Amino acid sequence: MSEHLLWVEKYRPSKVEDCILPEQIKKTFQEYVNRKEVPNLLLSGTAGVGKTTIAKALCEEVGSDYIVINGSDDRGIQTIQTTVKNFATSMSLTGARKVIILDEADNLTTDAQKALRGMMEEVSINCSFIFTCNFKNRILDAIHSRCAVVDFKVNGQKAKLATQFFKRVEWILEQESISYDKEVVAAIITKYFPDSRRILNELQRYSASGTIDKGILGSVADIQLGELVKSLREKDFSSARKWVTNNLDNDPARIFRKFYDALQEHLKPQSVPQLVLILARYQYQSAFVADHEINLMACLTEIMVDCEFK
Repeated sequence: MSEHLLWVEKYRPSKVEDCILPEQIKKTFQEYVNRKEVPNLLLSGTAGVGKTTIAKALCEEVGSDYIVINGSDDRGIQTIQTTVKNFATSMSLTGARKVIILDEADNLTTDAQKALRGMMEEVSINCSFIFTCNFKNRILDAIHSRCAVVDFKVNGQKAKLATQFFKRVEWILEQESISYDKEVVAAIITKYFPDSRRILNELQRYSASGTIDKGILGSVADIQLGELVKSLREKDFSSARKWVTNNLDNDPARIFRKFYDALQEHLKPQSVPQLVLILARYQYQSAFVADHEINLMACLTEIMVDCEFK
């Protein structure tokens, strides 16, 4: 493999048993492997949790002929009428069942999803569909009803899975001949897990010098809200924007959760419900906006205007 290949691709597991996921999810997919079966599937969960990885592993182990289409890049009906239709209606050279993995399918337009609904019926003898999404409520009910739905949740198993992933990361770093400080690697995993894609991308970026040491700990420090609260209370837009710029490296979902957990104590009781509604709306939008800085600043501006601080 090329030494310049992204680690997330270079070390992507090719077998279901090697995926780091809750045991019940792995058991479900292992049963598909044992039966040499790929049904229509809808995989729902947060970014980087392993939906696409296990979908590819299933296809590899079953021996299916498959393609991956990104619903964020190719989200319109034209993709369905050309790329999807051409692949789904042609016969595999090996005679194996075909599979189309539609990644980030919740970004497909409504028209594209409606076209898919009919196509799923037309090509069901020859082709299966695996949809991955962050928000399954943005997938049409007609597609839901044609799929087995698997929710990728790590609740209650996060610590166990993070430990398994830490061991995987240590092995990767050794393969890449990177010297590393275990405390620093643990801090990065703690910050981003279960987003394994983000963790590997961050580690690869930090390892450019051949070493991952405590010198980068400032870059992976926890989100601090003290200065931001002061900016919001004083309606200081410039300072709030500076805070956003300094924290854009963090996962947007994690930022919004931090806001939810910490800001309530700084607000007058009558403003707390409004805060929750604002955060819910902008967190939802963060899954598909083009510019996270603008989305985050819009959220903070609304909090400045509509919420009263103590």
